[in-house]
Amino acid sequence: MFTVRIQAQDFDAAAEAAALARGRTDIGALVTFAGLCRAQDAPGGAPLIALTLEHYPGMAEEEIGRLIEQARARWPLIGATVIHRYGRMVPGDNIVLVVTASAHRAAAFEAAEFLMDWLKTSAPFWKMEERDEGSSWVAAKDEDDDAAERWN
Repeated sequence: MFTVRIQAQDFDAAAEAAALARGRTDIGALVTFAGLCRAQDAPGGAPLIALTLEHYPGMAEEEIGRLIEQARARWPLIGATVIHRYGRMVPGDNIVLVVTASAHRAAAFEAAEFLMDWLKTSAPFWKMEERDEGSSWVAAKDEDDDAAERWN
């Protein structure tokens, strides 16, 4: 089972992982990564009040589906779930979930890391940070590009 969802509502990471594995006896490894909205980027930085994510409907789902297909071509995945939220979130809220399932742990871990690295750089999402001093769009980060490039 391979699932992509873009949604405003929260998700339950444990329930999503359980749903992916339910009734399957061929899964030997299930890796779950949940990305959360954090209050600060660095110690001593200005606290984040909220993060608003916007996306390109239709294109976001298509791009994430394409990334899952690339992961499937590289690793023997049995299933994967990618959920990405949009809208306004506050520190502590879930933003993104990647769950990968394979017969073996290395494939599940590597596929999850691959998907997250490419989600950060190629999925059409935009982030606006809200802080006491105002709001601003978040620029792409070189370290995210570097993380994704290592898979080429």
